[in-house]
Amino acid sequence: MSQSLRICLMTFGALLAMSVPAMAADGGMSTAGLGIGIVVLGAGLGIGKIGGSAVESMARQPEISSQIQTAMIIAAALIEGATFFGILMAYLVG
Repeated sequence: MSQSLRICLMTFGALLAMSVPAMAADGGMSTAGLGIGIVVLGAGLGIGKIGGSAVESMARQPEISSQIQTAMIIAAALIEGATFFGILMAYLVG
């Protein structure tokens, strides 16, 4: 596991641990806010991974960069659609 992923997971765990008492208190943070944060974090990591891999692939094989770019845009759009659905569900349930 890479160092940046470890730091990201530790930060997420600390934020989750701090938010539990706030959610238990009356008038505290809603679970929708936490759910939306998790959804957006996952989408950001996914789209970032797609972009990084696409740029690396284009650098290795510049002759097929248009095909790689098309596949990257389609994958990012699918992740975005799932993200909007997740945000809507977190908002409606929370």
